Amino acid sequence: MSTAVGTTTLAEHGPALSALAVGAWRLDAWHFDDAALAAWIEHAIALGLTTFDHADLYGGFTCEALFGRWLKANPARRGDIQLVTKCGIKPPDTARGWTVKHYDTGRAHILASVDNSLRHLGTDYLDLLLIHRPDPLLDPDEVAEAFATLKSAGKVRHFGVSNFSPSQFALLASRTPLVTNQVEASLLHLDPLFDGTFDQCLERRVRPMIWSPLAGGRLFEAAANPALKRTLDTLAEELGVTPATLALAWLLRHPAQPLPIVGSRRLASLDDAARAAALPLGRQHWFALLEAAQGHAVP
Repeated sequence: MSTAVGTTTLAEHGPALSALAVGAWRLDAWHFDDAALAAWIEHAIALGLTTFDHADLYGGFTCEALFGRWLKANPARRGDIQLVTKCGIKPPDTARGWTVKHYDTGRAHILASVDNSLRHLGTDYLDLLLIHRPDPLLDPDEVAEAFATLKSAGKVRHFGVSNFSPSQFALLASRTPLVTNQVEASLLHLDPLFDGTFDQCLERRVRPMIWSPLAGGRLFEAAANPALKRTLDTLAEELGVTPATLALAWLLRHPAQPLPIVGSRRLASLDDAARAAALPLGRQHWFALLEAAQGHAVP
């Protein structure tokens, strides 16, 4: 089975990303030296996994700079990858004057966060910027103005959101173009299939990005859902793939065409992810996994 991952567009006017993305939120915990970091990134690129997903606060605001070590050493590679990052979450941090976890989607914070991300990553533009969490104090006109400022300055090419409900997405999209909603989805988290999130993406022809598509590895633990693990193992053996490849292919099979984000330091895990893009999953296999996940057949 080929492991080449193709590119796809999130919406009618872009951006073009790889069909699966690589997540960097644990990068600080992997303790890569420069050689190991380069090997990890280059292996992903060789598989066609050219989109890397970040957020300003990952690793206590360190992961973007860790990734940036590689890009600053290899600036000619910038055109070979796509960089996604997020902003808007402020955890408690006395050094920064943040006494309580809160969200900030004000214009000043968005602009400052992007400047910091660009400096840390070692680039002069982002392919995609997302508002990380829905903010009860979000002013859609202010966010739209911040996005317009960043786009006109050439600092960010496209914009989206993360973890927004359909109504929250619709509100901001009424003021500014959005190309994705990055949400949690997996065989252990089915909500987007039934709460209108994927329906809205299909309606607007916007592809969702998916975080935690393997439920942080819990998919493969019998304690999480014994019937699901048995079905995953059985079908994976039948199809000649790993359970991880099968679980990702299950998401990719949805007509909303989700774009999963895989986060692992293991090169073999990147291989599993790449194989998912080339695994055509039949309808009965898809429903067998849904039935195991839900614990009952469809009505």
